[in-house]
Amino acid sequence: MPNPLFDLSGRTAVVMGGAADIGAEVVRGLAEAGANVAIADPDLQTAKSLADELTANGARVIAVECDTADADSIRELFTKLDSDWGIIDILATTSGESTIGRPEDMDADTLKQTFDGVVFCRFVACQEAGKRMLELGKGSIINIGSIGGVNAFGRAHTAFGIAMGGVVALTNELSTEWASRGVRVNSILIPQLATPAIVKLIEGTPEYQDTFVGASPMGRLGLPEEIRGVAVFLASDASSFVTGVTLPMDGGNLAMNGSGTYPGSPRFPFT
Repeated sequence: MPNPLFDLSGRTAVVMGGAADIGAEVVRGLAEAGANVAIADPDLQTAKSLADELTANGARVIAVECDTADADSIRELFTKLDSDWGIIDILATTSGESTIGRPEDMDADTLKQTFDGVVFCRFVACQEAGKRMLELGKGSIINIGSIGGVNAFGRAHTAFGIAMGGVVALTNELSTEWASRGVRVNSILIPQLATPAIVKLIEGTPEYQDTFVGASPMGRLGLPEEIRGVAVFLASDASSFVTGVTLPMDGGNLAMNGSGTYPGSPRFPFT
């Protein structure tokens, strides 16, 4: 018999950027635990395909077109969900787009664009969901971040690292502001998981296989679907006294502190 602590039946969740990859696995996990899920994503066709797949299996999942890198589009999404759903119990946010570039060559606009997509628009989503949750006196917000916001990746990931550090700070601040009013805010920090993009990257540059796998004491890449259980835990009553946590789902990467590379590194020379 399923443990009721993890039961999300009757709860309503919004997953920002939930059409594919990590976001889609969060959608699947929440839906499998019984939640009604709204997939908010700019790729409406892919979001609809996922919604159809899960609905066919008995879940209540809808797809809503939303530019997750545009604050106005995010605000419009929550206004629409007020009519469609009525309440929001759970919000999950996924990372925005970043750019690769050496810090000495990066222009300010590039950094600002990454920060806007990864941090500012995520804040807007948290703000919109948070206001509604505070009215109810309950709710759970889960920010999907990166271990790159705690330790540096190198490899010209400066903009990404700065922005992901902002996601950690956002989680800390919101959790402190809202905990006494019933709203919990946590984040999941992930490394390079075996998404299609990472698999393609490894195939094109085999050195990355040693870099990524060598950083994990488990000796393998994490699977995208492994985030499902972590997301359900943080969304559910099983974590009722957990807030302000940045939970690494990284195979022990941060504990070992071995994922970074630097220009001239013998493990992976910077080019």
